[in-house]
Amino acid sequence: MNVTPEHNERIAKMTFASVYPHYVTKVEKKNRTKEELHQVITWLTGFDEATIQKLIDEKVTFETFFQKATINPNAHLIIGLICGYRIEEIENELTKQVRYLDKLVDELAKGKKMEKILRS
Repeated sequence: MNVTPEHNERIAKMTFASVYPHYVTKVEKKNRTKEELHQVITWLTGFDEATIQKLIDEKVTFETFFQKATINPNAHLIIGLICGYRIEEIENELTKQVRYLDKLVDELAKGKKMEKILRS
């Protein structure tokens, strides 16, 4: 699947706050916790609990969210398909980072062990 400039723009303008409740619902449906979700977000972005909440409250876009993040140096180890896209083939850096987060949430919901999800 090709990622179009319009697709990249749509992702950039989407707010983290609008997607976050879906992440919570997805992991909780599979008997994982909000705390585990935050652990995954923290691993990828470097954000602590308070910062995550602040970014939700401020309704920042994914563009701002990832501009403020310190991406984990092992994030490049997140590979595979998510939403029909092969992560390692996505050229737009922001779109790739959003898909990293989607993939981590997906792995959490699928019951993967935390050590595997956090690429340790």
